[in-house]
Amino acid sequence: RYVNQPPLQFAFTLLTRSLRITHEDLSVRDPEFLGRVDRWMAENASHQAERPLPAGRVPPPMFTPFRLRDLVIPNRVVMSPMCQYVAADGTIGDWHLVHLGSRAIGGAGLVMAEMTDVCRDGRISPGCAGLYEPQHAAAWKRIVDFVHRESAAKIGIQLGHAGRKGATKRQWEGDNEPLPEGRWPLVSASAIPYFPDRSPVPREMTRDDMQKVEADYVAATELADEAGFDLLEIHMAHGYLLASFISPLTNERTDEYGGPLADRMHFPLAVFDACRAAWPSHKPMSVRISAADWLPGGMEPHDSVEVARMLKAHGCDIVDVSAGQTVHDQRPVYGRLFQTPFADRIRQEVGIPTMAVGNISSYMDVNTIIASGRADLCLLARAHLFDPYWTRHAAWMLGWPLPWPDPYRSIERYSPRFEFHFSGERSG
Repeated sequence: RYVNQPPLQFAFTLLTRSLRITHEDLSVRDPEFLGRVDRWMAENASHQAERPLPAGRVPPPMFTPFRLRDLVIPNRVVMSPMCQYVAADGTIGDWHLVHLGSRAIGGAGLVMAEMTDVCRDGRISPGCAGLYEPQHAAAWKRIVDFVHRESAAKIGIQLGHAGRKGATKRQWEGDNEPLPEGRWPLVSASAIPYFPDRSPVPREMTRDDMQKVEADYVAATELADEAGFDLLEIHMAHGYLLASFISPLTNERTDEYGGPLADRMHFPLAVFDACRAAWPSHKPMSVRISAADWLPGGMEPHDSVEVARMLKAHGCDIVDVSAGQTVHDQRPVYGRLFQTPFADRIRQEVGIPTMAVGNISSYMDVNTIIASGRADLCLLARAHLFDPYWTRHAAWMLGWPLPWPDPYRSIERYSPRFEFHFSGERSG
C-alpha cells in the first residue's frame, strides 16, 4: 500500500504507523531525519498549492497549505462540522457567528459549518440550521463575510437531510430520541425506524420523493454559493438520508436503488451530480461517508473504498472519512485516531485526497498524519469545542509564527512573558 511513497515519506510512515512514535518524538530522537522529512513535505505542499515556500525555517506539516481546485487552504487543521441545535426555524444567529468566527480567528485553516438541512422536513431537530429560505442564506453570508474579512481561514458548509433520524430532540435533551409532539413526516431508503421500539417509521421514498429531495439539494447548493462559501460538502454518512441508501442495514429495497453497492449508490450519486453541476466549477466539493457501520452485515472498510472510487469518478475532490452512527446498536472500537486508518486506506488505494476525523486532539498526531500521507486534512471536533484557539496554541508550542489579527497584535509585543505563563516551554 505504501511502496509507491517517496523514500523519506515511506520511512516516516514505517516509523510512525504503530502510533508509539510521533512527529514530535522524532524531533528529539532524530532531528536531522525529521528535518529532511519536513523540508520534503513543505516543498511538496508548496508545489501542490502553487505557493512559494516560506524563507528560513520550513513549516511543520500541519502548517503547510493544501489546494483543492482554486481553493488554497492555509493549513491542514479543519474545524469539524458540529450541529449546534440553536437555529430558529432554520435561521442561524449570533451563536453561530461566535462559534465559527472564533475558530477562524483561532487559526484553523478551514472551518466547516454544521450539517445544514436542505428542507424543513429534512431537519434532525427543531433547532437545526437550514438553507432552504432566502433569509437562511443572508444569515450565513454574515458569517462567511466575517470569516473572510477577519481571518485567513476558508469556510465550508455541509448539506444534509436527516431522513429517518429526523424529528428528534436537541442532542442535550436526548440523543436521537424522537420528539414527543410536533413531529414532521420522515422518509428513508426503507421503512425501518431508528429505534425499533419508539422511533417513527419512515416512509420508503418514491421516485417523486427522490426528485424533490434532489431539487432541494440543488436549491441549497445555489444558496450556499450566494452566501459565499468556499467549499461544499454533501453528507452521506451517519445514517442520514443519503447514507440510508448506501448501507445494507438501512436499505432493503428490491428496485434499482437497492441490492448491490453500485445500485445503492444510484440516488446518492444523482444528488452529488446535481449539486456538482450547480456548484461553481472552480470551487471544490467534498463528501462525508461512514467507512464502517460497526455492525456485522453493514458497510465495511473495503466497501468504503469502492464508494470513494465512485465519488472520485463523479468529480468529488476530497472524501471526509467518518464511521458509524448508522444504527442504534453499533459496536464501535474507540481509541486514539480510531478512524484515521479508514482515511489512510482510501487515500492510498483510490488516489483521492482524504480528511481524517475521530479522536484527533494533539498537534503531534496532526503532524504525523499529514507527514505520513495518511490524510491531507485533519478534522478536530471536541478539541475545538474545548479550545477555539487550538491551532494558534499548537503554532505557539511548535514555535511557528502564525500571524495574529491586528487587534491581537499586542500579544506579539509581550510574547516572552506570555510564553512563560502559558506553557513554560515550547518546541523549536
